[in-house]
Amino acid sequence: MKRIYYYSTNNKSEHATFEQAFMRGLASNYGLYMLARSDIPRIDGSCIASMREKTYAAIAYDVLSPYLCSEMPAEDLKALLEDAYDEQVIPTRVEWITGKTYIMWLTRGPTYSFKDYAARFFGRTLNYFLGRSGQKRVVAVATSGDTGGAVADALYGLENVDNFVFYPRISISERQRRQMTTLKKNVYAVEVNGDFDVCQAIAKRLLGDKPFAEKLFGDPERFTSANSISLGRLLPQAVYPFFAYSRVAIYDEPMIAGVPSGNFGDMMGTVIAREMGLPVSKIICGVNENTEFPDFLKTGIYQVRPSVESPSSAMIVANPSNLARLIDLYGGHIYDVRDPATGKVTQEGRIDHMPDLEALRRDIVSISVNNPTHYETMKAVHEKYGVLLDPHGAVGWRSLEVFLQGELDALSVVYETADPGKFPEDVQKALGITPPVPPNIALQADLEERIFRVGESPERKNGAMVLSDAQYNETCTLIRSIYSGT
Repeated sequence: MKRIYYYSTNNKSEHATFEQAFMRGLASNYGLYMLARSDIPRIDGSCIASMREKTYAAIAYDVLSPYLCSEMPAEDLKALLEDAYDEQVIPTRVEWITGKTYIMWLTRGPTYSFKDYAARFFGRTLNYFLGRSGQKRVVAVATSGDTGGAVADALYGLENVDNFVFYPRISISERQRRQMTTLKKNVYAVEVNGDFDVCQAIAKRLLGDKPFAEKLFGDPERFTSANSISLGRLLPQAVYPFFAYSRVAIYDEPMIAGVPSGNFGDMMGTVIAREMGLPVSKIICGVNENTEFPDFLKTGIYQVRPSVESPSSAMIVANPSNLARLIDLYGGHIYDVRDPATGKVTQEGRIDHMPDLEALRRDIVSISVNNPTHYETMKAVHEKYGVLLDPHGAVGWRSLEVFLQGELDALSVVYETADPGKFPEDVQKALGITPPVPPNIALQADLEERIFRVGESPERKNGAMVLSDAQYNETCTLIRSIYSGT
């Protein structure tokens, strides 16, 4: 197989191998690494059919080896994936619910979130490349809920990696917070006075701040990312839909994927899977009251607004990072306007070249689920089918129902992305019951926390929170103090 090269969505003249893109995290000009549609490898029907009898790790090898075969020996990749997706640690199940509708439970890993899948691949691959080259990296990650815990768990204790996790002071549950703050060692959990978009802006600015990394570490490439902006987080998310289809392919028809979406990593992974040849007839991109994307599909106008609070807390994202990849795949270009001197974002989400909107609308439907409907859906699904959903899974389920107009008779798989036990208040509000506490979370409830803080206030622009220079300067001071021991 030929070596695949990746480019920056903001600079197509850049070319990087998977390892180079993986280690850098952010591409040049603050772009995201992407590959051309023509370079996306295809998997033939016989290989897809053979997945019915395979484990998740074996399916992951079939999906990911075309991207990685030139980067590491096959036996090393197989061992890495078997370790990452050990079924004793991270079991995956596709459950029939009604008609031809299934739920894929991506909620049984160490932190009870679908983020465990990509994070475990990322951590082991990062450790592999660093060990091979004798380097070290600092992983900067923003989280709106589940990403932080999953990445922190995956990176915890790795010899050549430190992890800074930036999470919003608001809109994150205690259980989500404790999955980051109780680990310690090489995991530094940082509470930020702001929303997810502010946290994301901190991580992106650190990744682009080569002078700061050079001055502090003597290495301008020391910072990398584990958010879904990282290629190493994106590609393993193309495995989910292949696994789902392998368990429902008894029907001779393509699959509808119901994908609750925040930063669009799982949705973009599903888009890539379809480009690889998986028979997916439609991707239902379920969002909460942050409706920028469905509004764009409807009107052709993309306008970033202040983020709206929601029970699906990990999906409170006004300007999804992976939208840049989706727009690129469909022939367009979207970027954040920045001050050339400081790198500070002055306008989010400017489209200077429109994608093929007709093709986008044909392939993807995006449906918004309002806050009250989260709870109504959780209650209805529990009463009718005996299934306990979390708020994010409720968005996936309800958006599929809306698309199918209540007739769940087309082959469909809804992604359930977090254990309901991570959201006891929401389950109590919806159903009047308390969900079981997942075992690892129960252990963390009594552990001491270590919290670092960025207390400076964000700026406000058109009602939205925007990273301030004071916040970024405080972040840099904090990082310097940790490494200087002061």
